[in-house]
Amino acid sequence: MSESPFVIRKAEFVVSSPRADMCPKADRPEFAFIGRSNVGKSSLINMLVDHKDLAKTSGRPGKTQLINHFNVNDEWYLVDLPGYGYAQVSKTDRKKFAGMIHHYVTGRSNLVNLFVLIDCRHEPQKLDLEFMEMLGEEGVPFSMVFTKLDKLSSTQLQKNLAAYSKKMLNRWEELPPQFRTSASSKIGRMEILQYINTLVDQTKNLFIGGGE
Repeated sequence: MSESPFVIRKAEFVVSSPRADMCPKADRPEFAFIGRSNVGKSSLINMLVDHKDLAKTSGRPGKTQLINHFNVNDEWYLVDLPGYGYAQVSKTDRKKFAGMIHHYVTGRSNLVNLFVLIDCRHEPQKLDLEFMEMLGEEGVPFSMVFTKLDKLSSTQLQKNLAAYSKKMLNRWEELPPQFRTSASSKIGRMEILQYINTLVDQTKNLFIGGGE
């Protein structure tokens, strides 16, 4: 019988890569996390793997500037990607990050799912909607992860989520999978790990040969 997906036996940093073609060998399923600046990405990653400082958190937007790979249970890679839409970096750097991200999400052969993090406290943001539309056009499988649930009342949360669904359905036939999370109270942890575990089981045979 397989081990519970909620047991993280190992979560360790592997490498930071400045380009997608310098990432580790594509020999196992890969799950990446991305979002706008200050969406709570590092906190969510640390909550998922039950490790308080695996991904480095910072109050300074734009700290993650490389493609960071982490080995989880020797079974799959968790990838911490640079965010999009930085306001506090130069146009040159924004263009560089955008190119790096696009190359990674469209060209990484073992990327099974991209988790797009969205701050639930805000109404639908143009940057998030445009980024997800690009993913749809490129055929990149992704899920929406609403963060910081503990910062919002239930009424306002439902209002914002309904607004996102309405906006998305203007352009999409159906909504991608959605998760609601709070890093501080671990809301959504089991749901995301169960989803990852299901996808690992579905795709593991693809990597028996050792990947590319």
